[in-house]
Amino acid sequence: MSRVGRMPVSVPSGVQVNIDGSHVMVKGPKGELQRVFSPLIGIALENSQVTISRNSNAPAERALHGTTRAVLANMIHGVSSGFTTVLEIEGVGYRAELAGKNLMLYVGYSHPIEVPPPAGINFEVDLKTRQVKVTGYDKEVVGQTAADIRKVRPPEPYHGKGIRYLGERVRRKAGKAGKGAK
Repeated sequence: MSRVGRMPVSVPSGVQVNIDGSHVMVKGPKGELQRVFSPLIGIALENSQVTISRNSNAPAERALHGTTRAVLANMIHGVSSGFTTVLEIEGVGYRAELAGKNLMLYVGYSHPIEVPPPAGINFEVDLKTRQVKVTGYDKEVVGQTAADIRKVRPPEPYHGKGIRYLGERVRRKAGKAGKGAK
């Protein structure tokens, strides 16, 4: 049995979970998420805890067991607490600012890059530390939005300039050798 899959997911107060077969809808103070899971996996709500079960030991069902539980736990955590990903901007003259709800990135191109937030996503910019916070209630959308922002100017290995995740280590390379070295 999957160690992750057999752990029940506790539902905090203020969060509603509606299960209709394999269709699950989670509603909380931050937002509302719904998803259709595989019919091979059983999902049940008992005593404000969601339990995940499987019918057999078939490899397809074993693979889905822990994944279904993890995705459902992320849905419940997202609508109750939310998720945040922090990006750092490194480089001389590189900066980010908010224009309304849109994020404006000045990262060495001839023009600023405008990033509109998807539904349910908010941006926060700290000008002093040059950090951008991407917050939302859907973990997949938060992660994808942060990856799209990082893709605008990924960190380069020679000077380390670019947009990186908070705490990300960039592998640095040595530059070309000096003149006269033969």
